Amino acid sequence: MRTPRPDQLWPAVAGAALILCALLLPFLATPAKADIPIAMAGALTGPVAPVGEQVRQGTEAAVADLNASGGVLGEKLRLIIADDAGTPTQAVAVANRLATERVRMLVGHVQSSTLIPASAVYADEGIIAITPDATAPEVTEAGQGWVFRTCGRDDQQGAVAGAWLAREYKGRKVALVHDQSTYGKGLTDATQAAMKAAGLEPALYTQLTVGERDFTALVTRLKAAGVDAVFFGGFFTEAGLLVRQMREAGLQAQFVSADSLANDAFWQIAGKTGEGAMMTFEADVRSNPGAQEVIRKLKAKTGEEPGAFVLYAYAAVQVWAQAAIKAGTTEPSKVRDAMRQGSYPTIVGNISYDAKGDRRENNYVLYRWSEGRYTQVGK
Repeated sequence: MRTPRPDQLWPAVAGAALILCALLLPFLATPAKADIPIAMAGALTGPVAPVGEQVRQGTEAAVADLNASGGVLGEKLRLIIADDAGTPTQAVAVANRLATERVRMLVGHVQSSTLIPASAVYADEGIIAITPDATAPEVTEAGQGWVFRTCGRDDQQGAVAGAWLAREYKGRKVALVHDQSTYGKGLTDATQAAMKAAGLEPALYTQLTVGERDFTALVTRLKAAGVDAVFFGGFFTEAGLLVRQMREAGLQAQFVSADSLANDAFWQIAGKTGEGAMMTFEADVRSNPGAQEVIRKLKAKTGEEPGAFVLYAYAAVQVWAQAAIKAGTTEPSKVRDAMRQGSYPTIVGNISYDAKGDRRENNYVLYRWSEGRYTQVGK
């Protein structure tokens, strides 16, 4: 057989290449749609993990429901889960990792002390963060316009707690205790300010240390001061241990805290000694008509009533998705602008934002723990 010369082969090869390019051109001219990367970031290990688990559940449920209905602007969402272990340094590492993943938004972080340092990365990289439970005022003050909340602020719930204490314990002794965290101290200071504004000076202002387990010295001090009520600014673990040790020492002072106690883990730690403990939290959203289908599906999946932070995490995804549709893009700066315009219906109610990223709505009320459940008792 005679072998063709290279110069005789070239026209045929070139022709085949041109035909192949012509066939591929429509596909090359129209890039395939990619999933939209979003994230959930928060403590999934460590002392605050029960709250982080609620946020994870809510975010996953919202993403699953959106994807089942076609996604956002015709594209599916791809969820990245990131554990910051409840520590500021790990939160910053998580933020940098999410920036390399080019996420468009994230639900989180769980704590103010982790979200505040991480927010500097999000501001630099142009990533929207929506937290369902980081309540320190500094979260949005330091967020440089990229941090939003579906929850309220400590100064809002501190005002409710402080006014109630001043009214119910007028002329009596109220102690204020915080855990030295950004969340706990800020909340306690806001409560103190509201108490003083209503004419009640605290009988004692003191602190404990996160991770401590023996509060004997503190309880002895509270007993010696003859306090009638104790307000605690901090997380559910220390709250459960403190109220237990107060009761075991015979101190029956009213125990009051805040939204960290909206968690079954508090009762698991405190047990029956948590009976009658009070807390501030947003008005119960589990009765919202718009939340019932989501609650039903979550309960069928887990066998349990979803925690409140599950719903606030779900709402964070709802707000972002609606703002993206309104903006006609998932480009973060345009979605951020849309989030500040109008009001968005969610399973926790309508949400609208001020220039800082805080909710315009404030519906904090008081709850009482009894027999392992907390129920609303008013303001």
